[in-house]
Amino acid sequence: MNQHPRRRRSMSRNQTIKMKWGYYAELTPETLAAIRGLVPVAYLPWGALDWHGPHLPFGVDGLIAQAVAERVAERVGGVLLPPTWWPVTVIPHPDSLAIRSDIMQMLWGHAFGRLASAGWKVVVVLSGPAAHGHELVLIDAAEKAIRQHGLLVLALPPLAIVDEAMLDHAALWETSLMMTLYPDLVHLEALGHRPLNPASSAVVGRDPRGTASASLGKQALAMAVEQISRAIRQLLTECNATPSTRSMPTGGPFSVPTSNATGRGPSMRGRGPGGKMCAAKPGDRLGGRSQGGR
Repeated sequence: MNQHPRRRRSMSRNQTIKMKWGYYAELTPETLAAIRGLVPVAYLPWGALDWHGPHLPFGVDGLIAQAVAERVAERVGGVLLPPTWWPVTVIPHPDSLAIRSDIMQMLWGHAFGRLASAGWKVVVVLSGPAAHGHELVLIDAAEKAIRQHGLLVLALPPLAIVDEAMLDHAALWETSLMMTLYPDLVHLEALGHRPLNPASSAVVGRDPRGTASASLGKQALAMAVEQISRAIRQLLTECNATPSTRSMPTGGPFSVPTSNATGRGPSMRGRGPGGKMCAAKPGDRLGGRSQGGR
């Protein structure tokens, strides 16, 4: 069972400092600086300990975000920070854990600020939680970091870049991703045979019974990794532009890249109040609750 980050093989010191990506927690200062000089991208997988029904573990959001981040980092380069497990909104359940939005805002702000001061130019937040309250806090913190530190921030749920219709909760797509990434943690038989009620099953979206599969999850994972990688490369191009020539997507630099109609790579589109750029927001249909609120 692949519950832990995929570990790299043993390397000599000379091999290590030539790496283009790695796990932040495992890197020496010399190697960290070398990676930053090559690819100044930091990945923040954001998870939750949130009820995902009787068939999936509480950590689905973070497990998926971490797995996607690893694969993107392998392709593009950069450093992968450990997952954070505290969301603002969760599905109601005694064992779902969340924190107040002001604490989350402070945490995001400090994380972005410290990464910027260390010399990272692009921050990629792969946010497993996609509920509206969580998203709003992330947007606010990212926009402050953009204004104060000049960071380029890409923040989105992993599947949002493929198709926002794939943003479900404990349903077809999340279950399929877990079946390809962590098959030993999926127990579809626990859902039984009765019709599913979101309030009692946490399944919001297409019924995973008889539809979810490791093959489907593998396809979704590949598409997400490919399109997120493409979007990051575009941001790195922006990073290398001078301030006078740098152009950001319409609406602001906090962006969700999506495949454009021409098939020529990612375009950027904005959503949200005031035309702000933001992640996809399925919060209303997930029915998340906030502990502390905004």
